[in-house]
Amino acid sequence: MTTDLRDLYQQVILDHQRSPRNFHGLPDADRVSTGYNPLCGDRVTVYVRFEGQRLAEASFQGTGCAICMASASMMTEQIQGRPVDEVEDLFHRFQDLVTAGDLLSADLGRLGKLAVFAGVRQFPMRVKCATLPWHTLRAAVCDQRAEVSTE
Repeated sequence: MTTDLRDLYQQVILDHQRSPRNFHGLPDADRVSTGYNPLCGDRVTVYVRFEGQRLAEASFQGTGCAICMASASMMTEQIQGRPVDEVEDLFHRFQDLVTAGDLLSADLGRLGKLAVFAGVRQFPMRVKCATLPWHTLRAAVCDQRAEVSTE
């Protein structure tokens, strides 16, 4: 990763960690899911509200490392107003971004600002931190009531 990309990564991550977007409960949520990463101590609750087959609103609450909180913050920004099938596609693209060796499979252009997480795959212990909010979101969308765990 070049120095410029590393600097951007750090700036964006720290900005979202310090001032997370959509960091609140959602009293009228249609579904809620909680996720936990026992290795890092990250704990995230994701709230979603639907309008038909569209994710009208999403928010989160929790505690965790900078990677986890920034991932949850940026995730909620990216999924608001999207159809559920696009959210599922974005989940897979993000998963590819932080785990796959081939960045083309993640389609960086379609990920937008989430592309700053590409460097996470260089730190395998942080992959679970970055993906916990996404797995928790997916559980909420699919109405899976059991707590999501990275283990």
